[in-house]
Amino acid sequence: RGGPENQSSLLQENSRWPRVSKFTLSACAATVAELVTFPLDLTKTRLQIQGEGGSRQHGGSVQPPKHRGMLSTALGIVREEWPLNLWQGVTPAIYRHIVYSGGRMLAYEQLRESVLGRSEDGIFPVWKAVIGSMIPGALGQFIASPTDLVKVQIIHGVYHAFTKIIAEGGIRGLWAGWVPSVQRAALVNLGDLLTYDTVKHSLLTNTSIPDNSICHGLARGLLYKSSTDCLAQSVRKEGFFYCRAPWSLTFWLTFEQMRRAMGISSF
Repeated sequence: RGGPENQSSLLQENSRWPRVSKFTLSACAATVAELVTFPLDLTKTRLQIQGEGGSRQHGGSVQPPKHRGMLSTALGIVREEWPLNLWQGVTPAIYRHIVYSGGRMLAYEQLRESVLGRSEDGIFPVWKAVIGSMIPGALGQFIASPTDLVKVQIIHGVYHAFTKIIAEGGIRGLWAGWVPSVQRAALVNLGDLLTYDTVKHSLLTNTSIPDNSICHGLARGLLYKSSTDCLAQSVRKEGFFYCRAPWSLTFWLTFEQMRRAMGISSF
């Protein structure tokens, strides 16, 4: 199953369809990351709704919140509803990342290797990485904007949400509010891709660390003193329930391992 003949055929197939393979692996890695971290996003939303509802008065007194904190809320969902409800609504989120992450990763790699190009020593200069990461982020978000609207409006299914948006605003309605989301995606992609690509290749060039999971994990973690510091900074900057550190770490580790398994060179 993992013999030389199969690995050779994988390499030949991936060299024949490199862009399709890289897009597919990016989308698959993003799907894994979304499935792993989606309960955090759902719990954040539930707590926000609960906070708004908790301010209503009943008989002259303020009704206390039903759950306090992430763990209590998550356990409440499992106990009172159904464990799989922690992933309620994950389908449109996955659709979004198939388009967004698949597109941005492929576009960045094409810009790095074919358009902007590396320097003679094989390094991708920071100024090029800035341009090469912001453009794919903006483009990927623009293409994926309709799926963001579906995430908000989904009630009876993805198809129903799409047809409802088109019926009310036409095809252009699918891109309502795209400007701020594209701007944000460009900046988020700048921080994500620029950090990972620059730190990873700096580690490979200047240290004896091999190109493996330790290197890939460090490429996301060198900005922090420890895992606790990573969590603390993420909470302080983005809030506990929506920090991107877990998503990014899961994505990059999965993405690199998938590329290796499919015979595609490391990112």
